[in-house]
Amino acid sequence: MIRFASAAGERPIRLSEATRRFCWDSLNGKYGRELEKSDHLTMRREEAEGLSPYALYDMMISRIAREVPVRVIPGEMLAGSATLKAASRHVVPVLYEDGETVISSMSHTTLGFDRVIREGIDSYEERIRARRAQECTDSEDEFLSSLLNVISALRLWHGRYMEAIEDPEEKAALSHVPFRPARTFREGLQSLWFTFAFTRLMGNWPGIGKIDRMLEGLYQADLARGEITEDEARELLAHFFIKGCEWVTLDVCGSGDGQHYQNLVLAGVDENGRETAGTVTRLILEVVEELPIGDFPIAVRMRPDSPKWLMELVARVMRHGSGVCSVYNENLVISSLEQYHYPHSDAVQFANDGCWEVQIPGKTRFGYMPMDAYILLQRDVLHLFDDEEVEYATFDDLLSAYLHAMDRDMERFHAIADGQISSAHPSSVFALFEDGCIEKARDYLDGGPVYNVLSPHYGGLPDAANALLAIRRTVYEDKEMTLMELVRALRNDWEGQEPLRRRIAQREGYFGNDSAPADEMCRLLVQHFIDLARAVHERRGILRPPGISTFGRQIEWKDVRGAHAQGKKKGEILSGNLNPAPGTDRESATAIIRSHCSVDLSRLTCGTALDIKLEPSCARGEEGLMGIESLIRGFMALGGFFMQIDVIDNSQLLDAQKHPEKYPTLAVRISGWSARFVTLDENWQRMIIERTAMGKMG
Repeated sequence: MIRFASAAGERPIRLSEATRRFCWDSLNGKYGRELEKSDHLTMRREEAEGLSPYALYDMMISRIAREVPVRVIPGEMLAGSATLKAASRHVVPVLYEDGETVISSMSHTTLGFDRVIREGIDSYEERIRARRAQECTDSEDEFLSSLLNVISALRLWHGRYMEAIEDPEEKAALSHVPFRPARTFREGLQSLWFTFAFTRLMGNWPGIGKIDRMLEGLYQADLARGEITEDEARELLAHFFIKGCEWVTLDVCGSGDGQHYQNLVLAGVDENGRETAGTVTRLILEVVEELPIGDFPIAVRMRPDSPKWLMELVARVMRHGSGVCSVYNENLVISSLEQYHYPHSDAVQFANDGCWEVQIPGKTRFGYMPMDAYILLQRDVLHLFDDEEVEYATFDDLLSAYLHAMDRDMERFHAIADGQISSAHPSSVFALFEDGCIEKARDYLDGGPVYNVLSPHYGGLPDAANALLAIRRTVYEDKEMTLMELVRALRNDWEGQEPLRRRIAQREGYFGNDSAPADEMCRLLVQHFIDLARAVHERRGILRPPGISTFGRQIEWKDVRGAHAQGKKKGEILSGNLNPAPGTDRESATAIIRSHCSVDLSRLTCGTALDIKLEPSCARGEEGLMGIESLIRGFMALGGFFMQIDVIDNSQLLDAQKHPEKYPTLAVRISGWSARFVTLDENWQRMIIERTAMGKMG
């Protein structure tokens, strides 16, 4: 019997031994390593000469469908595999002979897979032909023709699988879909997987979205006819999750091997205010409670009145670690979207982009621009990287200079956002599954979707707040040194000032400790950023909802930032998202939540994440489950946006660094994704370990 351990002990066993063996093989890289034999297809440069971008793209997509290896695994319940490894590197996997990328692929968008299940791809072809029958420019007609080519490629790939599959049940489940509406639960799941796998095969990394809403009606209809049992549905869902591990190789790759943005969203209300969590929701959570699969990060939309069973099951999943399950504060998110002028009918459909940034699935071209708010303080206000004399008579003068630096930074963002609608390169595979593209006859990057978004995302705001707080105390209140003396100390990385540096670093009350001065400082900065971003709601076709994130960029930022006024030396990893900096949160998880939620997040429409790390001892038994539930309820009550809880034993992580062969399936939450710990490089492992492991919940 294959058993999967977790931070909280043995996981429950509900699935068949064959399914658990399939999972074990996948998580240990059996199928991912097979991709070494089929990395990519090759194109000679002369083949591309004289072709328009769409003609080149169409040729590549057709070649992939025609030539890619078809993989059928004995015993699998769902057909379709993205069998070119280059697709896992975020490129269309046809490369020039020297390995250079021909055309980039797309990500950060949850596509409209629900429409495929409901209507079938045949209906898409009808819509495209009807649009071509209307008046079109040459460029519009070429784009619509490219969409038809995508459908032809999908038919070709589908036909090759129908020839290769021998199992009659598997063949029957694929024969009708995804071209016609799914009639059964298995057909619905197969339609979703096959379409998703096709988009991945072409190098794209889409989110999946509200999978339980897509499938619950089909499951209930099958159940009423006596054509399925809960156990059978759970096995099918488990195969969906296992198939999503087909790119696992356990190779070290910087930010981990699970960053392919294939996120799922569960539960939440529909447009009539009815809770949608049902049996499929429960079965999915039971699958990830049993199997240590972090490749489909799950965000559960929750409210104070969410079903009790849902809250309990989410807590059970969370305590097993891997960070695979997180929660949205649904009421706040929907309200924020409606404030941003999204209609209610769309706001209630919200999902995420592949991490946790909010968008409307199947209707959104999404992008975000990462920006370091903290470097502005160091570079433009304190002038750490030049020889300029720095003098501000009062702290308010210094703070005003920093806010003006943020003003200029946001002006630069808006200038960039103004130029985002363009025909940069074809992306017809993505466009096919985005409402608006067929109707407008415009590609995904060319303004085709209903909503076109570039979100400004600041990172480093807690670090800026901590630094400003330290400067105010050290220079203007306690007068331990002049501002220029502090600047020189920072330029010299605190050389000769070690006692003072330690004293400043060890002071109480930095952000994350439910400390009023620090929380007030961070709140001021966040609200200024939100006001700047929302001053331009939409311009030149681009919406600009604000968000706060780092997604691990604090690792790369550490090498370009200077030494830190809050007593840290150059090169230290600082805060992620809207979280405390490592080592500065000295109270409890409850204190972290209070600090995080002291900032008004109701206007931060694109969102932010709170990362909570718990020791396994805090999560065991009924008391541990109740503690996790209390954290979630408190987070919602205080006005949080999105929270991800990871249960990790730091001693286990340290041992995994020394003996990676012992921990091939140990997954941890990174930011908006989870990954096998042993596939992270040294800096990313260090970031996870340095997140404070809370010894108490509240």
